[in-house]
Amino acid sequence: MKRYLEKHIQEDLKQKIVLLSGPRQVGKTVLSMQLTPSNVYLNYDSTSDRRIIHAEEWARDVQLVIFDELHKMKKWKSWIKGVYDTEGNSPSLLVTGSARLDTYKKGGESLAGRFFPYRLHPLTVKEICKHLNEKSEIALDKLIKLGGFPEPYLKNSETFAKRWRRTHTDTIVREDLLDLERVRDIKSIEILIDLLRTRVGSTTSYTSLANDLQVSIHTVKHWLQILENLYIIFPVRPYHKNIARSLLKESKYYLYDTGAVEGNIGARLKNIVTCSLLRELHFIEDTTGSKTALHYLRDKEKHEVDFLPVINNRPVKMIEVKVSDDRFSPSLLRFQNFLNDTAPVQIVYNLKRKKSKGLASMQPVHEFLRDMRLMDGH
Repeated sequence: MKRYLEKHIQEDLKQKIVLLSGPRQVGKTVLSMQLTPSNVYLNYDSTSDRRIIHAEEWARDVQLVIFDELHKMKKWKSWIKGVYDTEGNSPSLLVTGSARLDTYKKGGESLAGRFFPYRLHPLTVKEICKHLNEKSEIALDKLIKLGGFPEPYLKNSETFAKRWRRTHTDTIVREDLLDLERVRDIKSIEILIDLLRTRVGSTTSYTSLANDLQVSIHTVKHWLQILENLYIIFPVRPYHKNIARSLLKESKYYLYDTGAVEGNIGARLKNIVTCSLLRELHFIEDTTGSKTALHYLRDKEKHEVDFLPVINNRPVKMIEVKVSDDRFSPSLLRFQNFLNDTAPVQIVYNLKRKKSKGLASMQPVHEFLRDMRLMDGH
């Protein structure tokens, strides 16, 4: 299927190296191969491909060379920089990899001025409606049951999705994790993932997790960062105009794979909305260079609003998610007084009719996700 990043990557490949990262099995390789039929695909995990890469003997009479898992190569950034500086972008160069690519690009040799990064996300209602022509209500219900990773979603079988998920998580933990970090206690990290699956959308108590796992708070924070680097989880932090203060407050963690969330429909629904918002914000950031962030709102009296997307330090929407409550959230209306330039919206799964109250609006979740627009032109 066509993916939402295709035309943007095709344009950027004409002038820069493109680094495409994202969760394992989110569709990076398929997307890469779809960009042009005139390509060479080289996977660093393959012995024969690895020889070709080291010898720099790939065919040059193609439009695109795809290097998958290249970050496993020692000093890969220096190497790809040398190729680009020597040969330019004819053929174009695309480097793909799981979250480790994002992690490895933070230090060491710089690729500054030579690349554009993209992050590919699982399927959302918006993308499904546009490229698979499914109705938004059906797409949302399938995402709740199957999650947004392309293979289980397209198979449309809950049994297949469960079997796929088992091997998917095991591969990440047993292979990707060991490639990225020297971690001895794999079993405890698996238990941590299981604990997070049951606590989606709840404020994270590092002390509680440390007690459950019988490790230090420092270790828990380190493990959470590893899982974030591997695109298993992502944090949503409380909003504060002083960014440093927001980083110190308790985060809420969500999963990239909604199908792995354990709990009621409310937990999965909130996870779907979070993933959709993060996908939209990353898309804006990767295609426009704008600075984006996803927060939640909470005051000292513990009034809360689920989500506050922020673009270039400006909050753009306040979003409260409900399964069936068609009364406006008092917290949503309360925070409207403090962020009066930010549109409040309550989105409801089982909603009989739309409502509005002043600047606040209420609409079905599936419609909000289908029509989501956080920035003009996106």
